[in-house]
Amino acid sequence: MDEVIMDQIMYVAHQAVSWVASVAIIFGGVVPYIPQYRDIRRTQNAEGFSTYVCLVLLVANILRILFRLGRYFETPLLWQSIIMIITMLIMLNLCTSVRMATELNTKRRSFTAAESIMGFFFLGFFL
Repeated sequence: MDEVIMDQIMYVAHQAVSWVASVAIIFGGVVPYIPQYRDIRRTQNAEGFSTYVCLVLLVANILRILFRLGRYFETPLLWQSIIMIITMLIMLNLCTSVRMATELNTKRRSFTAAESIMGFFFLGFFL
């Protein structure tokens, strides 16, 4: 009787460890990007973030999914690829929107500065 209970406990423990390991594999690659996302969103500055890294990770994860079509591998790795693709698309969306907003603000400032210089020039010209 003790052996049966011990086997059941070991089975449950094995399943729990397996489940926790699968969750860690699936979401472990995303965890480093959470503070980066929050920092970029808070500061509205994406200068330190490389979009080339996103490109490489997107290509690698897409290739991994395509590889699974020919040769089966474990489902948590498939889910990890899907989650990483979604994460990279979210990061690229944030970075491009922040960089576009920064670029527009820079152009507005330079346009405003040019207007003020031209206005100063014309004001002096007509006086």
